[in-house]
Amino acid sequence: MAPLPDGFSYAEWNATYNALSFGIAAMGSATIFFWLQLPNVTKSYRTALTITGIVTLIATYHYIRIFNSWSEAFTVASKDGGDYEVKLTGAPFNDGYRYVDWLLTVPLLLIELILVMKLPQAETVSLSWKLGLASALMVALGYPGEIQEDLSVRWFWWCLSMIPFCYVVFTLAVGLAEATSKQPSPAAASLASAARYLTVFSWLTYPFVYMVKSVGLAGPAATMYEQVGYSIADVMAKAVFGVLIWALAAEKSAVEESGKLLPN
Repeated sequence: MAPLPDGFSYAEWNATYNALSFGIAAMGSATIFFWLQLPNVTKSYRTALTITGIVTLIATYHYIRIFNSWSEAFTVASKDGGDYEVKLTGAPFNDGYRYVDWLLTVPLLLIELILVMKLPQAETVSLSWKLGLASALMVALGYPGEIQEDLSVRWFWWCLSMIPFCYVVFTLAVGLAEATSKQPSPAAASLASAARYLTVFSWLTYPFVYMVKSVGLAGPAATMYEQVGYSIADVMAKAVFGVLIWALAAEKSAVEESGKLLPN
């Protein structure tokens, strides 16, 4: 929990306010959608879809906490109908909620992808443990640098967190390629591939947002870019990714059901 810089313009405050509001709306809507779709997929894929909804539910809760913390940290008022003036209230802004969220949801994101791909049980268990632990370690190593103002310390923790990050990204991009090609239909293979690469693409945004405060940007602008960047990346990595998981589960359910209806 680092102190907020003073001197926010209304545009900077409002951009962050809107980004956090968007995060709440996107995650909350996605949660309702995923759980409403549970009866429409076969039993084999309901666990993956349930986890997808849990991920966005956890994210919704933490976005509400971040939004409330942001709102409480400022007073925004207009004098005599003029421009809005933004002032710090002295209340701390707790961005640590993001890391609590990531520590819970990032391993679950990877597990839901592995489950919906329906790999052999031994491979499912092995990958779930390896990717889950690596992603949790990545988040844990990133947090000490996030709360530091010393750039050398921030870069040190960034480099450490990139080690498990690279392992996870490599596994998604290369290690699961064979499993993707073995999906039961071309549409399922395409969706599985899209889910893998969306995860890689959205994850690649996080290290760059993390570096915002390490490349010369500071003050309110850096805080705004960080909050907006993380919010967009989160929606892509959780809500949009979840839609692909649902689509993959629905496609594979349809293929399996059609196979059962074929005459012997």
